[in-house]
Amino acid sequence: MTTGVRRRMGVEERRQQLIGVALELFSRRSPDEVSIDEIASAAGISRPLVYHYFPGKLSLYEAALQRASDDLAGRFVVPEEGSLGSRLLQVMRRFFDFVDDHGPGFSALMRGGPAVGSSKTNALVDAVRQAAYVQMLSHMKIENPPARLELVIRSWISLVESTALIWLEGRRIPRGELETQLVHDFAALAAVSAAHDEEMSELLRRALQGEPGDGPFSDLAVRLIALASPPAS
Repeated sequence: MTTGVRRRMGVEERRQQLIGVALELFSRRSPDEVSIDEIASAAGISRPLVYHYFPGKLSLYEAALQRASDDLAGRFVVPEEGSLGSRLLQVMRRFFDFVDDHGPGFSALMRGGPAVGSSKTNALVDAVRQAAYVQMLSHMKIENPPARLELVIRSWISLVESTALIWLEGRRIPRGELETQLVHDFAALAAVSAAHDEEMSELLRRALQGEPGDGPFSDLAVRLIALASPPAS
């Protein structure tokens, strides 16, 4: 029988391991419920050694949130190909993959968790929102957005966040339906804004060029037409 020899990790490698272990535990339970002892046990090291790399649970928690926020912000990045509607649907699927896999961690990130009031935590959330906003402009191929478009995009990002948090409480709506609905929500917000502003109207026309007949935006149009049509007598 061969006895395995434990490999000695470098400082940065050990830090990254601890962040990964903490993130995995925070993804399954609220960070309030996860102890340093549990993190140490899962990492296969002693409690004092955890404190050698991180001064306390808060610093480890924030490092885990940093990795999670970087991952979450990246969910809005998809290849610049296909229609806007199809790309937004990909974004929502990737976003909810994260929410599904990291429910408690996602809630902690958006609600503050044990670091309520922490400027670091607030800055991470703001960075995710800003990255999502910039990526949405990229999807729409717009560099200098008018004020109304910024309002639409930032309002939609807020709606996505709050919808995901509510969904996590019971998952009462099928995830796929919710992803499509949120894409429809973006189109609806943009359409209402376009109805009040000619510049927004022109931007929306350009953004919707090339939308396929079976895409999510076309699907919304069909649903709205059916809703507005009088019932058959």
